[in-house]
Amino acid sequence: MVRKMNNKELFTALTLLEKEKGIPMDYMIEQIERAIKVACKNSYGGNENVVFKINPEKNTFDVKLVKTVVEEVENPNFEISLEEVRKKRKKIEIGDEYPVALDPKQLGRIAVQTARSVIRQGIRDGEKGQMLQEFKSRLGELVTAVVERVDPVNGMATIRIGKAVATLPKSEQVGDRILHDGDNIKVLVADIKDNDRGPKAMISRTHPELVKRLFEQEVPEIYDGVVEIKAIAREAGSRTKMAVLSNDENIDAIGSCIGTRGDRVNEIVSELGGEKIDIIEYSEDPEKYIAAALSPATVLNVDILDESAKSCKVTVPDGQLSLAIGNKGQNARLAARLTGWKIDIRPESGFYGEDEDDEETSETEV
Repeated sequence: MVRKMNNKELFTALTLLEKEKGIPMDYMIEQIERAIKVACKNSYGGNENVVFKINPEKNTFDVKLVKTVVEEVENPNFEISLEEVRKKRKKIEIGDEYPVALDPKQLGRIAVQTARSVIRQGIRDGEKGQMLQEFKSRLGELVTAVVERVDPVNGMATIRIGKAVATLPKSEQVGDRILHDGDNIKVLVADIKDNDRGPKAMISRTHPELVKRLFEQEVPEIYDGVVEIKAIAREAGSRTKMAVLSNDENIDAIGSCIGTRGDRVNEIVSELGGEKIDIIEYSEDPEKYIAAALSPATVLNVDILDESAKSCKVTVPDGQLSLAIGNKGQNARLAARLTGWKIDIRPESGFYGEDEDDEETSETEV
């Protein structure tokens, strides 16, 4: 008589794993079968010829160790006598294989420990696979994450994205916002690396692509492709410059991004902790583009010095030189990154005849 092992708790646990961690029951059953094979190999002299009959609906499974029928048994781990088998099955001959029913509880302490170890590894592998798929499906996307824990020492946040867990280092956080357990934040899945310790997602709130995704989410004209984001230059937490272009002459690209009474851009500024955002009109004409990029300063003239090297000289009113350069050179620096041009900024009074190395000039490269 075949002895069936009722293990309702096991199948209940597998059901919970599937529901809570997204690990398919079929996958975990495969790992259990693998674990029992390892246990049998360790407990029965290397015999791992095991067959299974598993019925999750009835919470039962049969485990059978296959042995060869012989006249006289020399190795009981691999062999069973014809006399013994014929008590249960008449039509069987020497050399045939016969499955002997086993109860996994009887495999022995060492075998059970081995089985548990393999099952635990299977769970880890399953979680790793699920996490990798979760991250891959969201690569390059803007996602909402839940803050689960914030390290009080280094400020690193442990966050949950769907069923996957990742970390958001302090260096990837922006603004003065202090994160707390339970906060919902928007992050970018910037990259994924898979190593021996499992998949690791590179999560960021400082990446320029985050700003692009926020505008795609907030501005229907960008999402629909009517307004196009041509370039972004960002110093996270401080200032971003973004160049936009309308593919419909009836649609104002900048106005679409700003929104009525600034509601669209203000929503993004709020999400980024007060980061300033300059939105300018993109142009194929480098002179117009460079002049716009230096906003909010007024540009009097853009002189292209070397088109192949992308270098130019820009003249601004004397009273706006510091505005064009920006605090610690930020405005000029971001304009250079946005346009891809080396920009030499000079005051109007110094353009004619002043020393080339005047303190009131600024040359900024990408």
